[in-house]
Amino acid sequence: MQQQQAGAPAGAPAIQRIAVVGTGVIGASWVAYFLARGLDVAATDPMPDAERKLREAVARHWPSLEALGLAPGASIDRLRFCERLEDALEGADFVQENGPEREDLKIDLFRRMDAALPAHVILASSSSGLLMSKVQEACRHPERVVLGHPFNPPHLIPLVEVIGGQLSSDVAVQSALAFYAAVGKKPIHVRKEVKGHIANRLQAALWREAFHLVEQGVATTEDIDTAIAYGPGLRWALMGPYLNLHLAGGEGGARHALDHLGPPIESWWADLGTPAITESLKETIRAGVEAQMEGKTSADLAAERDRLLVQLLAAKALARTIP
Repeated sequence: MQQQQAGAPAGAPAIQRIAVVGTGVIGASWVAYFLARGLDVAATDPMPDAERKLREAVARHWPSLEALGLAPGASIDRLRFCERLEDALEGADFVQENGPEREDLKIDLFRRMDAALPAHVILASSSSGLLMSKVQEACRHPERVVLGHPFNPPHLIPLVEVIGGQLSSDVAVQSALAFYAAVGKKPIHVRKEVKGHIANRLQAALWREAFHLVEQGVATTEDIDTAIAYGPGLRWALMGPYLNLHLAGGEGGARHALDHLGPPIESWWADLGTPAITESLKETIRAGVEAQMEGKTSADLAAERDRLLVQLLAAKALARTIP
């Protein structure tokens, strides 16, 4: 990836210093990514031993980022860990927040961040489900609060969903979109606030039927994973459902595909399950996944996933027509 000038609101300096608030799995991944794009990062997290865990995570992610290509000036040494939130925020041009998914905690956290920073600095949350309209209520400058929701792991997956709350300004939303694009992400603008945003809603729809098929004894967890990983998942890694639908229609494109497949698709929709995540279903899924993981460790599986993701991203970067 090539380093680009990071976007900034009109009249504000270029974005060079990032404050990452919360350094768990998502926050640590963001830290590694921002460092790899040649930015300065100040990070903070109140959990015990947070700095050691963060630096270990960054070191673990760094080889994958090196394989993708570091920006000029990228260095792990540009990370500064701060015990106090206010110290991490000092001098920040952009904030990426990754705290717990609790509305009360986020409201208080954004109130504190808002009070500590100039009005032009965007406060972006990685929240996977909370609505910014509620989070921004306690801020003096709610217009600069947006959602910048990544997809795990953020240091490799390019998607970022950008959403404004009711009080967010269009300038802040557009500036966030520009910043993420400038550092190599693939941001999309979610036009309306909905639970789970876009990607998680699509994922939840697939999970619902995957859980239903296991619950009904149609398939094992391994069958489901194989069906996706060696079937439509391969196509989805290259292009989304609409372009795949277009190709399925041949010369007639998406309209031809819908004319012929529309009735069967509607019949499948009518037959989809509505499972409840009962204790019995949880146990069935646990047992199935443990059987799949026999002889493997989660760390090894994640490392293999990251290695293949790097290769896939490199291949997609060379594609001329695949978006």
